[in-house]
Amino acid sequence: MNGSMIILKKELKGFYFNPTYWIICFLVSLVFSWIYPLQLYGFAQLLMNYVAQQGIPANQLNIHYGVFLRQLSYLNLILIFVVPALTMKLFAEEKKLRTFDLLLTSPVTSLQIVLGKYLAALGAVAGIVFLALTYPLATAALAKLNWGPLLVAFLGIFIVGGVYAAMNLFCSALTENSLVAYVMSVILNVSIWFIGIGAEVVDSEIARKIFEHVSLSTHLSSLVEGTIRTNGLVFFGSLIVLFCFLAERVVESSRWR
Repeated sequence: MNGSMIILKKELKGFYFNPTYWIICFLVSLVFSWIYPLQLYGFAQLLMNYVAQQGIPANQLNIHYGVFLRQLSYLNLILIFVVPALTMKLFAEEKKLRTFDLLLTSPVTSLQIVLGKYLAALGAVAGIVFLALTYPLATAALAKLNWGPLLVAFLGIFIVGGVYAAMNLFCSALTENSLVAYVMSVILNVSIWFIGIGAEVVDSEIARKIFEHVSLSTHLSSLVEGTIRTNGLVFFGSLIVLFCFLAERVVESSRWR
């Protein structure tokens, strides 16, 4: 475990002391600084129309649905492309620079290497999710918010970011080319969302349930609406463990080459 902590600290410093990470944070904040006020303005217009017409669905008058869920959908889209950029060098760059061989000969296990790098990637994802959370925090100064569902929704997006990090770490372990790792990671992140579409196009009831069970969006939907379900957490945890295990197997196999 000590080996994991050493790698975690090293990789976290690599993220937070790297200008690229802060450029990514700046671009993310730029996107939200443009979108978020528009969403708030649209929600305010909706409220005024409701007062005038009394004919708008009730859930659209809830700021959680009217503003925050839309912000989370944008955040999820951003993470699909940003997490690969954060993780692509974790193994690929070390292999390219031949520092990976030094890492393998150091007194740390493959599991400690993968765990340390994964937790560091998770720390970088947490920084971006927290950045997005500062916008509702700023809104709280002007309006009373229901924090329970909101925090659960952001926790759900953070967990999905953790799933991306595990999948993308595995992609980085497969190659010594960072660009190839990035492309593979984006394809994997996008593909896992298309699984959910299968539930809408198949006729078989059994096939539809299978697609729904393995769909990321199905399990995320309850979290973003503020409800924690055990099966969803187990599903996300299983994906994270699976891809970290696969990454560990790839690293371990490198010791025998």
